[in-house]
Amino acid sequence: MMLWVGLGNPGPEHARQRHNIGFMALDELAGRYRFPAWRRQFKGEATLGQIGTQRVLLLKPQTYMNLSGDAVQAAASFHKIRPDAIWAFHDELDLAPGKLRVKRGGGTAGHNGLRDMQRAMGSADFWRVRMGIGHPGDKSRVTGHVLGNFAKDETWLAPVLEATADAATLLAEGKPEEFMTRVALLTQER
Repeated sequence: MMLWVGLGNPGPEHARQRHNIGFMALDELAGRYRFPAWRRQFKGEATLGQIGTQRVLLLKPQTYMNLSGDAVQAAASFHKIRPDAIWAFHDELDLAPGKLRVKRGGGTAGHNGLRDMQRAMGSADFWRVRMGIGHPGDKSRVTGHVLGNFAKDETWLAPVLEATADAATLLAEGKPEEFMTRVALLTQER
């Protein structure tokens, strides 16, 4: 079993914020692969289904970004999921809008959700699906940028979410390089 975590903040007031692109990705995946309805579980909202040949638990922590690790640790502990079978979908300032990169382990680049996952799990050896939202250009504007809603003219958002779902079976098969390539090709076509 794999655990795919979307990082974000709960509540309708945060639903369209750049910081919630991880939640948006999981919602797209749940719909595309016909997962059951979300249930309150593990300090979050969870649903268990199938992507390709893999059973995947989708989790949206409801603890707010800075405490995301509590929900992840609870789900991983209950299902005995190792860190290398956990994938965190999150916003990434250091990537251009619509770009996507996957990596295993490493630092947090100041991302509080990733930092808290490392704290709670005692490991940095989980996968990251880094979803580019772009940098506002000045460090003093970062908080407003990530907590700001996507603008209507940010037309790249829907195609990257759709491409992520289209290529998700490659992630489930443990082929992150092929997944990145497929997402890039699909977003160019849209």
